[in-house]
Amino acid sequence: MLRPFTPLPKITLIGTLAYLCLSPLTVSGFSKTLPHSTTTMASPMQPAEKNKPMILILTTGGTIAGQASGNGIGYTAAKQDGNHLVSAVPALQNEAEIKVESVSQIGSQDMSDAILSKLAKHIQKVEQDPTIKGIVITHGTDTMEETAFFLNNVIRHEKPIVMVGAMRAPGYVSADGPANLLQAVKVAASPAAMHRPVMIVMNDTILDAHSAQKMNTTSVQTFQSPNSGPIGIVNEAQVRFFHPAQPAMNRIFAIPTTTPFPRVDIIYSHVQMDAAPIEDAVKRGAKGIILAGVGNGNTSSEALNALKKAANNGVIIVRASRVATGFVDRNVEVDDDKNHFIAAEDLNPQKARILLQLLLNNKETNLIHIQKAFSKID
Repeated sequence: MLRPFTPLPKITLIGTLAYLCLSPLTVSGFSKTLPHSTTTMASPMQPAEKNKPMILILTTGGTIAGQASGNGIGYTAAKQDGNHLVSAVPALQNEAEIKVESVSQIGSQDMSDAILSKLAKHIQKVEQDPTIKGIVITHGTDTMEETAFFLNNVIRHEKPIVMVGAMRAPGYVSADGPANLLQAVKVAASPAAMHRPVMIVMNDTILDAHSAQKMNTTSVQTFQSPNSGPIGIVNEAQVRFFHPAQPAMNRIFAIPTTTPFPRVDIIYSHVQMDAAPIEDAVKRGAKGIILAGVGNGNTSSEALNALKKAANNGVIIVRASRVATGFVDRNVEVDDDKNHFIAAEDLNPQKARILLQLLLNNKETNLIHIQKAFSKID
């Protein structure tokens, strides 16, 4: 026997209609209210922008501007100019108006103090140009983290500054440069990227200059921030930051006006280490020495004694670690207070070297002040 039809309760119909009427704009708005998340994403309910932001691409060379060799393994860096890079990625025009300028044409293993200063001064001028909304720097990956860290410490900026490179040169079947460049421009054009530190954008990942490290010789996911993790992600649909933008750093160093910068050598610790590398660095005029120590920034007794002697003669000694992750804290295994050493904390040796050079360039030799700089204490 047929049962009589019973209408659905009114609340069910209302709830169903409310669910069906949720627009993409509403969903997008909801995602923006999630704690510790900042997102810029496309929505069919939002009208297309009439005026795309102007993004300046500064080129320095690197694998992203290279050319694969005929054997399918090797390549030559810095063979293509910036206009060629941009023309190879037509989708860039969907994201921004593009302006291209060349700073250098080198493999990043040949990055120099002079080019670093030139690049920083150029960016500082662009920061004052209201027509430019963001800056992308193409760069080789070998020393990208050092350049990013340097720029982050000498430029007080509000506009996004994004560094990008490639692990596979143009000519490879799986070249990653075009996708990386597109993503870098997307980030630089995003309002959510304002008031953030200098960033490295590669392989869908957004990293900050302080913590990013090259972690693999060939992988496209080579850049990671092992101590803190990425600060955001970027893909075809969105630019998403995991946390709100933080206030600008209080300590910004003056861009060096003369080159080379004060000499700071990195000494790598190893089994059967003697004093010779340290003594040689002092003889060659090193104003500072970064120890890439074993474990928690330690080294052999003979090398340690040489470092103590150097410190007593006015050379600034910073203990870092050859280990990729973790912190080197004061007075752990080595008595920093007694020996007048500095602990690098979370900085790897190459970034510790850049920071010490900037401190010395600013005539800072007070060990308490230097340790505060490494500890990010104002």
